[in-house]
Amino acid sequence: MSQPHPLTMDPLTEVLHDLRLRDSFYCRSELTAPWGLGFPPQDHASFHFVAEGACMVRTAEGTVPLGVGDLVVLPHGHGHALVDDPDTPVVTARALPHQLLGKRAALLRHGGGGEPTLLICGGVRFEPHPLVSLLPEVLRVGSEDPAARRWVEPLLQLMAEEVREPRPGSETVITRLSDMLVIGAIRTWLSDRPQSRSGWLEALRDEQIGHALALMHRQTESPWSVASLAAEVHMSRASFSERFTALVGMPPMQYLTRRRMHLASGWIRDDRLAVGEVAQRLGYGSDASFSRAFKRIMGVPPGALRRDATN
Repeated sequence: MSQPHPLTMDPLTEVLHDLRLRDSFYCRSELTAPWGLGFPPQDHASFHFVAEGACMVRTAEGTVPLGVGDLVVLPHGHGHALVDDPDTPVVTARALPHQLLGKRAALLRHGGGGEPTLLICGGVRFEPHPLVSLLPEVLRVGSEDPAARRWVEPLLQLMAEEVREPRPGSETVITRLSDMLVIGAIRTWLSDRPQSRSGWLEALRDEQIGHALALMHRQTESPWSVASLAAEVHMSRASFSERFTALVGMPPMQYLTRRRMHLASGWIRDDRLAVGEVAQRLGYGSDASFSRAFKRIMGVPPGALRRDATN
């Protein structure tokens, strides 16, 4: 029997590494006062960076002022508006004419000819992940944070260069830069978040349960059991199962099954793997048993997801 690993793995690093994003896009918005942009509810996260000027983002929860160097991420796709002034009427951004700069990049010019504001806006879709449901309506990374400025501005400069002078692979580069921007904002939020006594984030901070979560995310395909996970983190089966359930909100094997099905959906949709190959990778004895588990967790059979991806 293999020996348990020492508790040295960084659970947060493992889980952030596992956070998958797709379908990124980018829009350079050159605006002049008065201007107001409305964004109805949508099925992807949005981000906005103020490169020049100032504005405010308005959501159902309130208004957040933004200045040069500020970045906001709205991870849940909730409706919101960006305005230069609270009294400025809002026009739906999607209805305004855009100049396409590529399949995933556009240029928007709008406004009344007054004070200029330059925004770098974009969107990205999250793969299902327990961390996403815990994020607030608005993530703000302020320009007053020097550590944040050191990574936000270079990423956006690189993104702007790829849009301005497209080269082979530019769309892939823009997608990866958008991923880094959004994940960086999440990391900043996590580092600033006070500790709580329960919940998935507190489970990550727990030395033993956090280590078990990291193992589940790094080695999802391993034939884990409650006994083997408990041994890895130097706990009894009963104590491990009880603490894991209390912190995470579900038993270890239920969490692992959900994790496997979310991973499988990415393999089927994005990597175009056959259902049988996915079932084999995850240790299922038959395609049928895997398909039943997949439909129970994801709500659709894996074959339907594969057909949608192909179409």
